[in-house]
This record gives sequence, structure tokens and C-alpha cells, in this order.
Amino acid sequence: MNRKIATRIAIVALLAAAAAGAWFLRDRIDLARLEALVDSAGALGPMAYMALYALATVLFLPGALFGIAGGALFGPVWGSVWNLIGATVGATLSFLAARFLAAGWVERRAGGVVKRLVQGVEAEGWRFVAVTRLVPFVPFNILNYALGLTRIRLDHYVLASFVCMVPGTVAYTWLGHAGKEALGGNASAVRYALLALGLLALIAFVPRLLRHFRSGRSAWIEAPALKAQLDAGDRPMLVDVRNSDEFDGDLGHIPSALNIPVGELTSRMAQLESARKSAIVAVCRTDKRSARAAEMLRAAGFGKVAVLRGGMERWRAEGYPVSGSHDRQAATEGVRS
Repeated sequence: MNRKIATRIAIVALLAAAAAGAWFLRDRIDLARLEALVDSAGALGPMAYMALYALATVLFLPGALFGIAGGALFGPVWGSVWNLIGATVGATLSFLAARFLAAGWVERRAGGVVKRLVQGVEAEGWRFVAVTRLVPFVPFNILNYALGLTRIRLDHYVLASFVCMVPGTVAYTWLGHAGKEALGGNASAVRYALLALGLLALIAFVPRLLRHFRSGRSAWIEAPALKAQLDAGDRPMLVDVRNSDEFDGDLGHIPSALNIPVGELTSRMAQLESARKSAIVAVCRTDKRSARAAEMLRAAGFGKVAVLRGGMERWRAEGYPVSGSHDRQAATEGVRS
């Protein structure tokens, strides 16, 4: 065993032992102890609090506890600031630890479903980070390490995390502030709590809003632009999603296009693996079926998918070359090779 591997194993063992110890002692971490630690640091109290928050994130301690504690200790404004910085630092340290310790191993060993999942996350990049931060359907601490196993850029990860954790951080901070005010007999605490709960409820609808936004956000390419790319030799993979009779029908098809009907796209997705990290242009008669196909491809992890606006009707109206039934066999063989 070489020194590099031994060092990584030692770090993993140390992190695991520290996380296990923190987990067993988690019941001893409460607001009173945190407040005492922060007060003992004097003017450096906020720095001590953020360091504790970051360490807790690395060691898999619940972030919600610190989110609420920040509001109780520092108020809704500064509590939100310190919570956000502490959470971002902790998330970044976890991300870097996973990347250093295991990202190379995962890249070499991953296959099948795991490999496709990782490639899909990498294709979405900062967008995946943003969605999971807005509504963390995977636990925050686990997600930090899991994303470190991908090739998402560090700067994209940090910026998307910082920005998209703001709503949840503010909500939890306000809940903490409201709880402290309520214990102190402040009648406005109810209003604070309602504001925080309203913000959390709004966050719960973000995935649906994002899906709606993305469904109308197809990447389009105009026929002249596609023709220019083809003439310049910068050839994207053309996927014609019409049925076979339309592919060889009155409009013909673009030379070199591959015919995969939209209804067969899911079952034949493996035939497009060679284009997973290159450009794909989806084509149909107009652009309705191709827009749907583009969403399916993006959901499967194909990152650069565009739709030919106006489809073959626009292509023919521009007078660009087409192929007919005599090229169908070659096109089909190209897909299956």
C-alpha cells in the first residue's frame, strides 16, 4: 500500500470516528451550551459559532439545530448571515474531502446505473446543486459529500450553494428568533413564526415551479444556424423523432439524421451514448415532438440538446437539402452501430 492510499484511509477513519463520536454526543448539544460557547468567545463569538457550524456539517450533525440556534443567538438578520456562511464553509469542506478521498476511485469503478447517474448530475452541474439546495430532497450533509464525488466545478458548487441556501437559511433563522421571542413573552413572535413557515411552504413548491420553467425553456436552433454548422463540419448528432413513414415521407429528412421515433426514445437511449457530452439536435415535422424528446434527453443526462425550430417544414422552406427513402437503411445502420 503506497503512502497516498494510506493517508486517505487514515483520513477516512478519522472522519468516521469523529462523526460517530459527534453522533453519540448529539443530545448534549443544545442552545444553552452553544450560547455559553459563543459568549465565552467574546467579540469572536460569531467566528466561533460559524466554525462550530462548519465542523458540525462535516461531522453529519443536523444543520437545522444550528439554523434555529443562529436566530436565537444573533437575531434574524445577523443570524441568517452567520448561518449562511457557516453552512457554506461546512458544505465546501465536505465537498473537498469527498473529492480528495474518493472521487478518482468512483470515476474509475462506477458503471451502469451509477455511472449514468453521475454523468447526469455532472451534465446539469450548478443547476443540480441549485435545485437540491432550494429543496433538499437528499439530506444536506450527505449531499455535500455525494456531490464531491462528481466533477462539478468547485466555484459553481460554492456559488450555487451559497445563493440557493438563502431561503431555507432565512426561514430556519427566523423560526429560531421567533421561538426565543415567544419564550420572552413577545407577542410579535407569532408573526415571525408565520413568516418563517410561509417561506418554508414557498420553498416546498420550488421544484414544481422549476419543472414548469424548464419545460418551457427548450434550447432552440434556427434552420440557417444548423445548416451553417453542418457546412462548417461542426456536426451535432441529428435525431429525427418522427415515425419511420414520416422520416421517408413527403418532407424527407436531413442527410445523416438518425431516426428514433419519440415513442421509442426511452428504450433506445443507449444508442446515443456516444453523444452524451456532445451536441444533439432533435428534429420532427414542426417542433412539438422534438421539444418533448429534448426534455427526455436532458432528463437522461444529455447536457447539450437543442430543438430545430420549425422542424422539417422550416428546413424544406429554406430550400436546404434532404434525403429520402434511399438513405433510410444507411441511417438505421448508423444508429445501431
